[in-house]
Amino acid sequence: MIKLEKDGHIAVLTVSRPEALNALNSAALEELRLRAEEAEADDEIRALIITGEGKAFVAGADIAEMKDLDERAGREFGLRGQAALTAVERLSMPVIAAVNGFALGGGCELALCADIRIASEKAKFGQPEVGLGITPGFGGTQRLPRVVGLSKAMELILTGRMIRAEEALSIGLVDKVVPPEELMNEAMKLAAMIAANAPAAVRSSKAAIRLFTGAALDADLEREAELFGACFATNDQKMAMEAFVNKTEKSEFTGK
Repeated sequence: MIKLEKDGHIAVLTVSRPEALNALNSAALEELRLRAEEAEADDEIRALIITGEGKAFVAGADIAEMKDLDERAGREFGLRGQAALTAVERLSMPVIAAVNGFALGGGCELALCADIRIASEKAKFGQPEVGLGITPGFGGTQRLPRVVGLSKAMELILTGRMIRAEEALSIGLVDKVVPPEELMNEAMKLAAMIAANAPAAVRSSKAAIRLFTGAALDADLEREAELFGACFATNDQKMAMEAFVNKTEKSEFTGK
């Protein structure tokens, strides 16, 4: 489900649930956290690439698992997702996201945990959670504003709209857009450039830069999880996720 493969000083972590567009369920989140810990314990790894198998990077969290959660279970699911993604973000070696396709919801949030993001021309990004009656719950409300600015993050999260790779590039969500067939080569080339430098200096540089974006993040994520969980006490969440899973038309949101 989550594969970790090494090539010299470079590792590739692949989310592999192509039958579900790599959606993150509880089992995948736990594997992601464990693979991140495995990578951290390997002193030979100097750069890590994260990508998805098939036509999606990660299409989001698993709606089928979430739809029947209550408020407490929703908060716990959010915390589980936050823990897995934070484990990726806090890796001491640089992390490159090679975004090959859909990076929606939890997938966009996973990409935000990388230090550098390269996207295929076919990649699409978005935080569509409000259309499902919930908030972004894996760190999106906190990391997206830190990357693209408050106003743009507000617009993307509150509309739930999906954007293409070129727009993602224009707002600073990704650093480079390449043809699909060149994506992994570009990511490997960048990883090799990083891995050729002094490992201690690279890791210290990453740690120093992360001080800028990490201030107060832990407390902010905890509050995000509370707000995420509260959504699971609403009728709107139940209706929207039932419609999504059953592939039926949503009713109008009632605010209850």
